[in-house]
Amino acid sequence: MSTIEDVAKLAGVSKTTVSRVLNDHPYVAEGKKALVQKAMEELLYVPNSTAQRLRKQTTQTIAVLIPRISNPFFSKMVEVMENMAADHGLQLVVCQTMYDKQRELVYLDLVKTKQIDGVILASLENDWEDVKDYTNFAPIIFCNEYDDRAKVPTVRLNQFEGAYIGTKHLIEKGYRKIAKCRGANLTGLVADRQRGFFQALDEAGLSFDNDWMFLETQLVEDGRKVLRKMLSMKNRPDAVFTGSDEVAAGIISEAARLHVKIPDELAVLGFDNQQIAALVNPGLTTIHQPIDQIGKLSIKVMIDLLHGEGNVDKHLKELPIYLVERSST
Repeated sequence: MSTIEDVAKLAGVSKTTVSRVLNDHPYVAEGKKALVQKAMEELLYVPNSTAQRLRKQTTQTIAVLIPRISNPFFSKMVEVMENMAADHGLQLVVCQTMYDKQRELVYLDLVKTKQIDGVILASLENDWEDVKDYTNFAPIIFCNEYDDRAKVPTVRLNQFEGAYIGTKHLIEKGYRKIAKCRGANLTGLVADRQRGFFQALDEAGLSFDNDWMFLETQLVEDGRKVLRKMLSMKNRPDAVFTGSDEVAAGIISEAARLHVKIPDELAVLGFDNQQIAALVNPGLTTIHQPIDQIGKLSIKVMIDLLHGEGNVDKHLKELPIYLVERSST
């Protein structure tokens, strides 16, 4: 009896491609589909009908993977997604990875057992090479986070540009010793922000002290720690570009407690333009990300995929990003 491996070998394609043809996956070139179908005919290959029926079952449920719901950026995005999904008769399951690789894989395993029909990755803890095979079981799209190696629909912003215009803003304001906060992993989003940051510094001929790079900063408390660490330095920064408004709010809060004047002694720049950015004192200069648009477009793309209307050749949806200036710079 022929196997899927036999079909792949005769057709000259991967087992993944054969699997996609068997499951009517939308992202298979017509030429490869024809090769697989011809090989199946020649080998008299008969797919396991029980497995096929299981694969074709639907749950009307989509999972969205986020780091943590307590982050206002993700809580707002999930709220928008859930409302739009409900309008289309779909349920949204929120899965918090808590920045844990194994936890992320456990949630992704839900597609193998057909407990969900698709996955929206708003964060990525594992390497894409360890995740991509899950696309054989259900549609997966990126939202906010991304990996340029992944040939899946992606809803994102130009993070390089966001970091670049933010850093240029600080430079044009006269700051010359600019610190940077970021996550521990250089994912697509984090890597592009870092490139934009250093591009602006290089163009201005500014140097960077490695002690000014603060890693694993995500929470308000992390921002408080960052400020205390900066105050202990001999070569102190005069500005800091944080990776989120939460971290920036922590810095501003701790500055008030320690009587550090913002922006006279330290300028603070956030990222996201969450509600907290307008509530802290002084108001936080930040990079605006259109959270509502990100959420709505991600659900629309997923619905299109579930209806077989996705197009891998037009998989990138990039939304605008811009600076919102307030008093912290």
